[in-house]
Amino acid sequence: MFSSHDHPPAERPDAGPARARRAATTLAALALALTVGAPAAAASADEPVPPPRISAPAGAHTLDQRDVDAWLDGLLPSALESAGIAGGVVTVVDDGEIVTTRGYGYADTGTTGGEAVPVDAENTLFRPGSVSKLFTATAVMQLVESGDVDLDTDIAEYVDFEVPRRFDEPITLRTLLTHTAGFEEVVDGLVTSEAPVLREALAQDPPEQVYRPGTVPAYSNYGNALAGYVVERVSGTPFEEYVRRNVLEPAGMASSTFEQPLPAALRGRMSHGYASSADAPGPFEIVGAPPAGALTASAPDMARFMLAQLGEPTSGRPLLQPATLDLMHAPALDETSLGNLAAAPRMTLGFFDESRNGRWIVGHGGDTQYFHSHLQIYPEEGAGIFVSLNSTGADGYATLALREAVLHGFTDRYFPTESGPESGTVDAATAAEHAATVEGTYVGSRTMHSTFLSALDVFSTTQVSARADGRLLLTPGLGTTSPALYEEVEPWVWREVGGQRTFAVRVADDRVEAIGFDGAFALLPAQPERLPAVVFPVLGLSALVLMVAVVAWPVAAIARRVRRRPLPGGTSRVARILAKVSATAALVALVGWTMTVLAAMSLDEIGELSLRQLQVLQGIGVLGLVPAVLQVVGAVRHRHGWWRVLGTALLVLALAGVAWFAFEFRLLAPSVSF
Repeated sequence: MFSSHDHPPAERPDAGPARARRAATTLAALALALTVGAPAAAASADEPVPPPRISAPAGAHTLDQRDVDAWLDGLLPSALESAGIAGGVVTVVDDGEIVTTRGYGYADTGTTGGEAVPVDAENTLFRPGSVSKLFTATAVMQLVESGDVDLDTDIAEYVDFEVPRRFDEPITLRTLLTHTAGFEEVVDGLVTSEAPVLREALAQDPPEQVYRPGTVPAYSNYGNALAGYVVERVSGTPFEEYVRRNVLEPAGMASSTFEQPLPAALRGRMSHGYASSADAPGPFEIVGAPPAGALTASAPDMARFMLAQLGEPTSGRPLLQPATLDLMHAPALDETSLGNLAAAPRMTLGFFDESRNGRWIVGHGGDTQYFHSHLQIYPEEGAGIFVSLNSTGADGYATLALREAVLHGFTDRYFPTESGPESGTVDAATAAEHAATVEGTYVGSRTMHSTFLSALDVFSTTQVSARADGRLLLTPGLGTTSPALYEEVEPWVWREVGGQRTFAVRVADDRVEAIGFDGAFALLPAQPERLPAVVFPVLGLSALVLMVAVVAWPVAAIARRVRRRPLPGGTSRVARILAKVSATAALVALVGWTMTVLAAMSLDEIGELSLRQLQVLQGIGVLGLVPAVLQVVGAVRHRHGWWRVLGTALLVLALAGVAWFAFEFRLLAPSVSF
């Protein structure tokens, strides 16, 4: 499913209601663009304004049940209530033991009738979303350990269908687990109405490979699910069954499953999922790529998994040998393939590098439409924490802020930094030169390239501005919706001023190739023709002309009839009718595509017929350029007056603008998969 790492500027197609809210923001931006023809988000602050934070007291504390319970009890109840989140769980492990498991709020709010049911920390089940990928990675590493697969062998040796390829470099389990296999993002099928067959889900309409393997981090549900299929093929056992036998049962996770829908024995323990605590519950989500996000688990079971990953299994049955755990927790790619992006946080074989306060921390976040979770372990300290929330909240970003308060608060409270940040080693002149090179507009690497959803890139850009003092202002900053300031601390490596986030830049021939910042995500230079400053004016003015024309034509017809004035000659009646039909079709298509994008980002099912109908309307709009041009020629040839020539010329330009947008952003692509 989705990873909570993938927030702006990477602009994940964020889950469910949260996605819908962000999509609504996109629609609002489009409406503004159609009105004024200017980028809705062009304004940037001179100084970054920090987002509101949930306080999480720091300091030296003893990591024991009494202190952790007091801290969590002081933080979460009020935070859940203010954020509109129905309920949540947190579990903490340390030194081979489960320190505590706490539940807050409600598993069933009673909004649909009946009594409210509190979260039972020991028994209530949650959906960890993309944290499921850690179980898939663990299964892969078991096969690596047994010698059944090799991390660097092309997966063509293991699967029984052709995986899309654009480059000669092999697609390997290493690139799949590090999200560098090069696949574009896909949205269709992430949530389905019935349990999928894994092979069919992967082999039918696979995403295109758009990056050279091993070179560009680009988070991919498809890639992780493909790794899960390798497990299924090589083991000869369905993925869900393999994980149950070889991961869940050995770890002692008796209340956890990848089965969809849930087995009868577990259904009564499942928490409802909510858009917000005031809303009715949503349905149980059937994840279309099970290895990437289908896990259902209790908090104690997640604690047992963390202990197993730390080499301290409660069952006494290790999931992996210590050397394999060390391999799994170490950065999996180096500068050989990543170049200078290796100086930024890198993926391990399944985990994100989430180090803080000088401590080596690996973890993974996950979001479904309703559930929002995160797991972190400290391999060197032997500790770990897992948090899961059952609502998106009143604000689409509420769960990110709350999870950050819990995770960062845990680190700062029990593993504080032992020294301040190291001073930068880059002189002022070099910093200014590098800042000027990096300045520009960027889009996230996790994006849709070959489908109509590629238009979302225009609404999810990150502006990097060089300041006079050589620092960089990112709008929005990494991991936040607000601007953030960064200073260069090593050549081509920047750190957030007053924070700990870092990013690295890969440069070739004095041009930026990529900005790496969060293991599985990168920023790439935006194509000039796709910049908001180009797209918004073209599309906005074109739509405005079409709207005026569609309204003006019947008004003019009524006026002529009242005044008994004939149409001026010189243009065939057929050309006039076709021009009007095409303009109307183009305008209706734009509205239709906007509503379709909103539906797609809310994970609603969209039929192929609906998309083909939009393409027909769009095609009529494109073909309408011919009669529209004939109208201009007729108006000029018969000297109809400057206002009529201008009107027909503007119609041609408007139709041309919409046609350019349709071709540039793949609205007329032969495939309508997304």
